[in-house]
Amino acid sequence: MYSKEIIKGTLKPIILKLLQENNRMYGYEITQSVKELTANKIQITEGALYPLLHKLEAEGVVFTEKENIGKRIRKYYALTPRGKEKTQELVEEFIDFMSTMKHIFEPNLKPGYGAA
Repeated sequence: MYSKEIIKGTLKPIILKLLQENNRMYGYEITQSVKELTANKIQITEGALYPLLHKLEAEGVVFTEKENIGKRIRKYYALTPRGKEKTQELVEEFIDFMSTMKHIFEPNLKPGYGAA
């Protein structure tokens, strides 16, 4: 499992990318998808997830839909049109960042190798 410090800076692009790929998701579904996709290396806590989702909603990046599931109400999150644009920007930025970091940690790589 990765440290909280590393994960904290990646949460927004991870969540937005998942919403982009799945159209809409509820909180627990997001945490389980991340766990599954990363073979348990990234585990998002509710304490990290929900404040970020609420912030994204306040920024107009995501919106919520409530749905009755039996006797419970499930809150789904989905991207707004602005959120779709923001997702693309953040994903591109993060891919470029990873490429840049390779030059620090693998300095023998030729410039431009793996560039996004």
